Amino acid sequence: MKRLFTLLIGSLILAHGAAANADALADIRQHGTLVCGTLGTAPPFSFQDPKSREIVGYDVDFCKAIADALKVKLQIKLIAVDARIPELLQGRVDVVAGNLGYSKQRAQQIDFSDAYFSGPTKILTRKDANLVSLKQMETKRIALIKGSSAEPFVRKLLPAASIISYPDPSSGFLAVAQRKADGLAASELALIKMQRQADASTPLVIIDQPVFSEQWGIGVRKNEPALRAAVDHALEALEQSGQAAAIFDKWLGAGGEYKMHRDFKIAPIQD
Repeated sequence: MKRLFTLLIGSLILAHGAAANADALADIRQHGTLVCGTLGTAPPFSFQDPKSREIVGYDVDFCKAIADALKVKLQIKLIAVDARIPELLQGRVDVVAGNLGYSKQRAQQIDFSDAYFSGPTKILTRKDANLVSLKQMETKRIALIKGSSAEPFVRKLLPAASIISYPDPSSGFLAVAQRKADGLAASELALIKMQRQADASTPLVIIDQPVFSEQWGIGVRKNEPALRAAVDHALEALEQSGQAAAIFDKWLGAGGEYKMHRDFKIAPIQD
């Protein structure tokens, strides 16, 4: 009985050790599937194609490329903005590629891969105001979306400017159109959409120089060094092969409707 008890305890210890040494990458390869969480409501990053009804976009293409690098199938799981980190922490998804901008606060909860997208925040102005540089905005009225990540950067870069907070992008856009603000600071992508939707009698321009650039990474649970390294390796290979630039051009650059210029390369996030 004593010997049997000793063997049982030994078996439990070995089983516990095996569980402790198990990692997400090993699980993904064992199951043959990478579960990637994305929004599905954020074109051109992830959205439903009206013809195929499939979820497509910039983030989805990166998820596919990472799954291919791991030699597993891809499963896309749609998640809400507020659920991105909780879904990851609870193990319902393996990684998150969903407009996930890096911040020190988020980095305390999860790990970030290398930055696979850098989204510049710029300033939109009326064309007839002849404001074409950030220097000209130093003492102007700048509209910001309340609680946006742009606010501290605008205040630091343009300390003498008058900051006016608005509850949503539409309100800030209207303030510029009605001359209640001289410019609106927001993501370049959002500003391009506003510029196209503006009335022909109120032409708008976007100042080329960015206020700052928000770096997006693939979200990975903490204490998963093997998976984090595998994701980074896949991203770096995409950069070196030119596939990362091709994905950008397809959805955001010359091949898409936004005609944006890719002025970044995949690299570790700069804190």
